[in-house]
Amino acid sequence: MEPPRANPDELLRAIQSQDRAAAQGHLKIFFGYAAGVGKTYAMLKAAHAAKKRGVDVVVGYVEPHPRPQTAALLPGLEELPPRTARHGSIQLAEFDVDAALARKPQLILVDELAHTNAEGCRNKKRYQDVNELLRAGIDVYTTVNVQHIESLNDVVASITGVTVRERIPDKVFDDASQVELMDIEPQELIDRLNEGKIYKETQAQRALSNFFSVENLIALREIALRRCADRINRLSDKARIQSNNEYFTDEHILVCLSSSPSNTKIIRTASRMAQAFRGSFTALFVETPDFAAMTEEDKDCLRKNIHLAEQLGASIETTYGEDVAFQIAEFARLSGVSKIVLGRYNAKRKTIFSKPTLTELLTTYAPNLDIYIIPDKNGRRYSSKKATAPCKTFLLADLLKSVGILVGATLIGFLFYNLGFSEANIITVYILGVLLCSIVTTRRTCSMVSSAVSVLIFNFFFTAPRFTFNASDSGYPATFLIMFLAALLTSNLALRIKEQARQSAQAAYRMKVLFDTNQALQKADGKEEIISIAATQLNRLLNRDIIFYPVEKGELSPPRSFPLEDNQLEEAYFSPNEQAVAAWVLKNNKRAGATTDTLSSAQCLYMAVRIGYKVYGVAGIVMHDHPLEAPESSMLQPILGECAMALENAQIAHEKEQAAILAKNEQLRANLLRAISHDLRTPLTSISGNAGVLLASDATLPAEKRHQLYESIYDDSLWLINLVENLLSVTRIEDGSMSLRLKPELMDDIIAEALRHLNRQKSEHPLLVTQGDELALAKVDARLIVQVVINIVDNAIKYTPPGAAIQIATTVTKTQVVVEISDNGPGIAEDEKPHIFDMFYTVGAKVADSRRSLGLGLALCKSIINAHGGEIFVLDHQPHGTTFRFTLPKEEVTLHE
Repeated sequence: MEPPRANPDELLRAIQSQDRAAAQGHLKIFFGYAAGVGKTYAMLKAAHAAKKRGVDVVVGYVEPHPRPQTAALLPGLEELPPRTARHGSIQLAEFDVDAALARKPQLILVDELAHTNAEGCRNKKRYQDVNELLRAGIDVYTTVNVQHIESLNDVVASITGVTVRERIPDKVFDDASQVELMDIEPQELIDRLNEGKIYKETQAQRALSNFFSVENLIALREIALRRCADRINRLSDKARIQSNNEYFTDEHILVCLSSSPSNTKIIRTASRMAQAFRGSFTALFVETPDFAAMTEEDKDCLRKNIHLAEQLGASIETTYGEDVAFQIAEFARLSGVSKIVLGRYNAKRKTIFSKPTLTELLTTYAPNLDIYIIPDKNGRRYSSKKATAPCKTFLLADLLKSVGILVGATLIGFLFYNLGFSEANIITVYILGVLLCSIVTTRRTCSMVSSAVSVLIFNFFFTAPRFTFNASDSGYPATFLIMFLAALLTSNLALRIKEQARQSAQAAYRMKVLFDTNQALQKADGKEEIISIAATQLNRLLNRDIIFYPVEKGELSPPRSFPLEDNQLEEAYFSPNEQAVAAWVLKNNKRAGATTDTLSSAQCLYMAVRIGYKVYGVAGIVMHDHPLEAPESSMLQPILGECAMALENAQIAHEKEQAAILAKNEQLRANLLRAISHDLRTPLTSISGNAGVLLASDATLPAEKRHQLYESIYDDSLWLINLVENLLSVTRIEDGSMSLRLKPELMDDIIAEALRHLNRQKSEHPLLVTQGDELALAKVDARLIVQVVINIVDNAIKYTPPGAAIQIATTVTKTQVVVEISDNGPGIAEDEKPHIFDMFYTVGAKVADSRRSLGLGLALCKSIINAHGGEIFVLDHQPHGTTFRFTLPKEEVTLHE
């Protein structure tokens, strides 16, 4: 049997966790089940031991305890002065995280990890301060009790009857490098309390009568031991994943988010279940049509529940629909959910006539799911409150619309009555009128009132006796009731369909924004366009102003603003304080600013545009004291993720381009060195050999032989000079360092100058220079065009046999000067013409002298001509041979009087 394979995502997370742990500081938690078990004392003892080992230790903050044994351990350790903060008339002492970062010791002591900082501090919670220290590479010793662990809050509250307000996320505890449990017997702890070693006498008596009972302490001790054991199990799982020894099939736990206050307990319970089952954890919010009518209080509660689920490691998802149970069941089916956690208030009907509960509906829709009902002795059936009614303007408009429709229905009713139609037809007209009222009005009350009023109008105008509210027929009450119910049901159905249509339109709009973002970013060209597209899409989604800080080389670039309107954003949004918040987000890779617990006094909410731990920018969202809604938050992260991916792809493309240029340069360098080492060896050897012969036996050599040696040395030297000139020119043109000195020049003068610099072999080839009737004046850099002519003519001399004629012809068109250099040699094969201008390409089979075939001359010619805005071609010369044609921009001749 093939052994189970590890989940690649789990392996990647484990590897990334290892990498982060190597780069960050290490956190050691001294953990206890109650105050007084010796956490701070043990922490200070460990600090003294570390100092003896030569570690740079600093006390960042230790809670002032009235405990002599603990206080006696502080002397001998460097202490940072606390930061003072005022709370009303009280002056508080807080840990100064900025001073700690500036001091940057190897190890720092920070007591009371779950402490809530005073207003004015950068972070709301002390564990956030500690996270900053860890990211800066500083080791931290700290203390915390079991009742401060987020997922255990409800369990501890049910045991002790005390709800602890200061809590830390479970992730902080689980990710600690080391947890040391301070464990003493509960009775020993009570004895210490009675002896005054923990609290003063009055405070100790109060604690003994409430929190510090033997039963409570035993239960808390058990929970602390189990939590430490759970942490060890998680460490074992990580090691097992990394070693790929075995792999467990994950359970998938789903919890539903709502604005109910008791939802927090359900979320914590689901988190503990996910940890116990070693499964994934998802929190689902179903947006119903009633979401828009929720009060701000309920929306705030919902946001807090979403934040709690995120803290506990849940993946937040949002779906849209009116049937909550169906949406949950469908999401569970598509996402592979195995267990759903619900509260007890959803599991029991209020009366026998009540509609089915969420639990009953879920059981019907998804009978194979495991549904867990969480009891809550303090829970009560909760229904969200509706927001306040719209303003009177909308109410008056709805009233006028309803009155108009009912008047119209009455007029049609009179028409039907006079034409002899039955009462059933008139009733249908009023039902249609109520249906129209439901469609055109914005309030449900209007449709309900219209239903009742339509019955009264029908009774008044169309039932005997007419124009009274009396009914002579005994069957009319039933008719009125059926008419009212039919009108009410149709109006409610119309309202429901309208709400569903509105909700579907909103969901479709959000999905369209996300889809358009994806499509636009794929077509974006460059970093600036990517940022502009992402910010514009955020404008569309959130209807808020956006500020974007690009990241260049690990630093924030100047911000770019994207207002909803054309006007400029306020300077306050670009103040040094706001930019400091954005810099903090870049450094810590976490959101901060308005509506968060970190630097909450900022005007904007700042979020990292990131992939994993790589930040490509920081997006600022102007909040205006209006927090983001749950659906907006759920769509915001995907857009930022798309932006980060596009920026990463752009960076990768740029790096590939740079790598290609570097590779090209390296290839050029390699080819150049290879060619030089091969082709320069022969002429240099010839020069040195001929010179040596002349030095050794100059007097004995015949004059003719000496002349041949001198001529050979001269020719080889000219070839080397020409080669070096070509190499320098190619290098300058390729790297863009050559600047053209353009000015009007006569081509006749350029050609004459080039022929004077040709080597003496030109005497073996007849040279014919012809020109047209019109003056050939071109705007060129003369020295470079001279080099072009020399290279082409020299190429003709080398590749044609002695006696072959070479012709240079110049003609002029309307916009160009055309130069053709032809020979009547053997010509160039068709398969070699496409490569003739490539660098280092030589036609080896036809070279008269292989030592002069480095392959740079024609490549240089093409580069020079292209730099002048012209073109160069190779053509066949009739009846045989080769023609090189190049064009240059024509310069008009101006005559001055």
